Amino acid sequence: MRKQPLQNEPSRRNFLRALALGSAYAAIFAAGWLRPLQLLAAEWNKAAFEAKVLADALKDIGATAAADSDQIQLKAPEIAENGAIVPVEISSRIPGTQTIYIIADKNPQPLVAIFDISPGLEPFISTRIKMGESSKVRVLVKADGKFYVATQEVKVTIGGCGG
Repeated sequence: MRKQPLQNEPSRRNFLRALALGSAYAAIFAAGWLRPLQLLAAEWNKAAFEAKVLADALKDIGATAAADSDQIQLKAPEIAENGAIVPVEISSRIPGTQTIYIIADKNPQPLVAIFDISPGLEPFISTRIKMGESSKVRVLVKADGKFYVATQEVKVTIGGCGG
């Protein structure tokens, strides 16, 4: 008489199937066809994120000249009780918006975030940022190779970048 496996007991067939699938992924990864970390690293602007001075961060992202725009809507609190979690909403009505940058002027590293906007998507960002102290929050929008900016002053009562 043949013994039936219990429902919770893994069968040999399932084990072999999982082993084969895992081996296939390992082979694809080793062959270089699957490199998610390298793809992310290629887009990483390390110099801009490590810049300690606002001017260096702007230079590293290529935004040495940016025009003020009322087509960028920046919504942030005037007074943030905790600099570790400052809510920010950004929307851009600039046609051809490609990238949105968030910068906190007085942070130890001013460049806070970069968001690439795929064509056809609505350029809207809602996130929380860290701010070490009260300062201007800048939003830079890159559209058709040009940069546009909107700013807002945010007062922080408790610092979030180690303070």
